[in-house]
Amino acid sequence: MSCSGATGGVTDVRTTDLVTPALVVDAAALEHNLATMAAALPGTRLRPHVKAHKTTALAARQLAAGHPGLTCATIREAEGLAAAGLAGDLLVANEVVDARRLGALAADGARITIAVDSDATVDAAADGGVREVLIDVNVGLPRCGCDPADAGALAARARRRGLGVRGVMGYEGHLMMEQPRDERSARTGAAMALLLEAHADVGGEIVSGGGTGTYDLNTWVTEIQAGSYVLMDTAYGALGLPFRAALAIEATVISVNRAGWAVADCGLKALGMDHGDPSIEGYDVWYCSDEHVTFSGEPLPRVGDRIRIRPAHVDPTVAYHERMHLVDDTTVVETWPVDLRGW
Repeated sequence: MSCSGATGGVTDVRTTDLVTPALVVDAAALEHNLATMAAALPGTRLRPHVKAHKTTALAARQLAAGHPGLTCATIREAEGLAAAGLAGDLLVANEVVDARRLGALAADGARITIAVDSDATVDAAADGGVREVLIDVNVGLPRCGCDPADAGALAARARRRGLGVRGVMGYEGHLMMEQPRDERSARTGAAMALLLEAHADVGGEIVSGGGTGTYDLNTWVTEIQAGSYVLMDTAYGALGLPFRAALAIEATVISVNRAGWAVADCGLKALGMDHGDPSIEGYDVWYCSDEHVTFSGEPLPRVGDRIRIRPAHVDPTVAYHERMHLVDDTTVVETWPVDLRGW
């Protein structure tokens, strides 16, 4: 039976039938993560970020968990969600200098809000046909976002251009992995003080920010843009959050050396490595190369054995793959296209 497209219900496919390396998602862990976050941040308190998984089937699960809005990072993600009928309230939490594709979605009935942090991006939104914006504020991460003192003037420009200003957003991404937890909480509060200062000048009903690492600490925003929680990776796993490791890569052992190491067919072209090496339970990972991961441990596996590899960063890992397989142990329950890749 082919696993190339979406499937519904339990199939007769086993994980040993999958061409490796293959993304696999533990169905029970996924359901735990969806339910745990929905209980912590019900309804509009969470605006799930689809950049972590880039999969409309999983975005639909997040909406079904009671969260009416979604966050995107790319125009392609917004287009894919709209095509799947999931565009009731989409925030593109990124600056765009040509918003015509987003304007076309709005003209077709999607609710599209875009982040703006300059006169140029305000004008791009208005000229492109987007109707609503959030003022993106720099709260400490040296990336996008205007100075808090400039937010009010930028909102005024947006309103003069006929745009609805729904509020502000500010991403404390530099604090997501901050340890200890008390320090992460204190620094988040300081970052959000900047965002609330800007919001006082901007107005609007939305104060948007946060992520998986601060989902329960950032009590200042009206909505949290968490994404990684639903699949998890080893970097976030080190924080002691209540979410379970759902995502792994099924790999095949292709070489075993009697000097004490083994090699599987999962390397740099299948893994996001910016947060460090992946993990293999019971083994020590030595290093990854283009098509290989080399590891050691006793007893060594045999050539042909299957192993599961946990990535350190879920977002770029998923973006390398065309599909993910929802599994119950070694049974493939469903196969979902990773259909929001690209730009």
